[in-house]
Amino acid sequence: MYLLAGADEYRFPGSEPPYVLDLIPLASGLATITTDGKLSLFDPLRIGTGPKRSFATHHGNLTTARALDPAGCVLATAGENGSVAIWDLRDSAQGAQASHQVGSCGANVMALACDLQTQSVAAGTELADYQASIVIWDIRAGTTPKVRYNDVHSDDVTELNFHPTNGHILLSGSTDGIVNVCDTRIADEDDVVVQAFNHGASIHHAGFLNETEVFALSHDEKLALYDLSEDREAGSATKNFGDIREAVNCQYVANMKPKAGQAGAILGVGSQDAETFQLIHLNKGQEWAFATDSVVGLPGAHGSEIVRGFCVFDEQQVVYTCGEDGKVRAWRPQA
Repeated sequence: MYLLAGADEYRFPGSEPPYVLDLIPLASGLATITTDGKLSLFDPLRIGTGPKRSFATHHGNLTTARALDPAGCVLATAGENGSVAIWDLRDSAQGAQASHQVGSCGANVMALACDLQTQSVAAGTELADYQASIVIWDIRAGTTPKVRYNDVHSDDVTELNFHPTNGHILLSGSTDGIVNVCDTRIADEDDVVVQAFNHGASIHHAGFLNETEVFALSHDEKLALYDLSEDREAGSATKNFGDIREAVNCQYVANMKPKAGQAGAILGVGSQDAETFQLIHLNKGQEWAFATDSVVGLPGAHGSEIVRGFCVFDEQQVVYTCGEDGKVRAWRPQA
């Protein structure tokens, strides 16, 4: 195992600090979202000095954020009251000019996805009044959605991701156990789903590994891979890893993040009892497999609290994590 050392950290103030829910890398810095409804921007080289800018988001409970244009420092946020907003976090953007309202879903937003090419923002809601909706806006066209799907899923929509090269294709995951791939150019809900995968358990995270393969990770930590290009019976898995906790000896999975432009992903797993967090590479050779000989360990992690988000900057040789202890931490190779 290759161990990293804690190099810098910041703890949000308070006797009971807010949970840090996620990290979003941008050209202007490292953005975080917290359970007190704040969007904050850090200098990645000086995490310990605290946020260089911080904003109240006015979503009620802030639940999710996604980058729309990382190079342009633009991201979307959403939350409990159903509102979706766009933020411009360039250093030149100040105050109220930093954000504008995209629209509202009318229900708690649990998932967001953004596509820069089509200027699209998609939001997925929890089940309310017997509907769990996916709402998509063209942010150039005002606050009226370009399409809304109310029957693609029968329970909370927990994950959304646009295809890496085709911004009209949207992947969605739900607590109904289904991962759908939809063509958003189709308005008719009877025809919008081009492929469906039955994971058989509530979806925590799902996404594209490449142009044809997708992963699904359930809330009970079961991981499987599926392929859009293969005609398999009932959308069955091409690779089923089962319960990841048993496979890699952990207590929970924070997320799995595809490597941009590469055939692989990074699985972030943790153990509260051992106070550790590990990054495990998933690579594709003859078949998909975990690279158990190149595991990266973060000893101490966030203590006995759960790590909620992580991001890896390979060129800078630094890993950032955030967690339920109210901290953002930077990790570097040990001296």
